[in-house]
Amino acid sequence: MSDLYQEHLVKKERTAADSAVRIAVIGFTALFVVAGLFITPFALLLALVLGLAGYFILFPRTDLEYEYLYVNGELDIDKIMAKSKRKRVKNLDIKNADLVAPLTSHRMDYYNNNQKMKVYDFSSGNAEHKRFAMIIRDNGESCKVILEPDEKMIQAIRSSAPSKVFLD
Repeated sequence: MSDLYQEHLVKKERTAADSAVRIAVIGFTALFVVAGLFITPFALLLALVLGLAGYFILFPRTDLEYEYLYVNGELDIDKIMAKSKRKRVKNLDIKNADLVAPLTSHRMDYYNNNQKMKVYDFSSGNAEHKRFAMIIRDNGESCKVILEPDEKMIQAIRSSAPSKVFLD
């Protein structure tokens, strides 16, 4: 028997907050360099620390991709930062899912209005793309996971749990 295997990569679109962080880091680093050259050499040390922190810590967090890997009823979600660092963020078993449907589906109305439910967004963030929500039990509590799978992956998930996956 062959394994059911699908993978999909989604690039998170840069938000205004991401751009503001990048601009602020670059601006303050330049300001500290100028202050270090004309006012006090201590500002050069601050510019160096801020520049390195921005380059190695903040900038990778604003350049994200999510990789979905679906194998035999388990969905692994990895976060790829700056196309170089990979981190596993979620491992979901479809057997624990209550519902998988498009985010705008009428089946999601109750869950979209539930303020107490924890929400994980692993999509591009673009509302014009077809995004799905998965209501699933994770560590004993229900949560909503927002995904942006392609057609092949959603069909693979549907073949594993046809009574839980809706395409409307």
